[in-house]
Amino acid sequence: MFPDLPDWPESPRTVLLAFSSARTFRVEELLRDNHYLIRAELPGLDPAKDIEVTVDGGTLTIHAERCQQDDEPRRTEFRYGSATRSVRLPARVDAQDITARYRKGILEVSIPLPAPQREGTRIPIENTDVPGRNQATEPAAGSATT
Repeated sequence: MFPDLPDWPESPRTVLLAFSSARTFRVEELLRDNHYLIRAELPGLDPAKDIEVTVDGGTLTIHAERCQQDDEPRRTEFRYGSATRSVRLPARVDAQDITARYRKGILEVSIPLPAPQREGTRIPIENTDVPGRNQATEPAAGSATT
């Protein structure tokens, strides 16, 4: 029925399909100790050469690239190529405070969350209904005006 089926795992076309599928990596986002954390699963990469983390406006982007070391024909299930993930950052984050570290195949990007800020300015309300509240503009009780 399928005469070439036994040779299918060894065919160059199958290897190319493995490279082209799933051009992404897994990430998780969580809050811990007033920090927004983004963790990316990137095993086997050199963070100095293969991983780039950038912030542009309110978006953090992680770009990773794995290159094949040699050109020998072989069957492999390793994935080579590049992948990029972008995450929208919380409001009022300062890019200068963001840190990243790579340990045991996991890239962890830590974004300190700014303290909540009040919006606008509160205006005090003068209450002239309460006696003695506005003594500067009202004469004191019992004093004579001339």
